Amino acid sequence: MNCVFVQIRCKPGQGYKVAEEIVLREFHSELYSTSGAFDLLLKVYVPEGDDIGQFINDNLLSISGIERTLTTLTFKAF
Repeated sequence: MNCVFVQIRCKPGQGYKVAEEIVLREFHSELYSTSGAFDLLLKVYVPEGDDIGQFINDNLLSISGIERTLTTLTFKAF
C-alpha cells in the first residue's frame, strides 16, 4: 500500500460538508481539520499498483466544495 497525504482547501463554509462526504465514502485512513492554508488533512492508503492520480480523482475530487488540493506521496525512508 502507498501512504498518501492530501491537503484540502475548501470553498468558504464548505469544510464540514466536505469532511462529512469523505467520511461517508469510507476510502480514508485518517481525516483531520487543520489550520493554515488548507482546511483538511487526509491520509489514504492506495493499493500497490493502482494509479494514485486516478484514485484521488475517483474518490476525492468529485466532492463538491473542494477548491484545491495538495497531494504528498510518501516513500520508505529506511
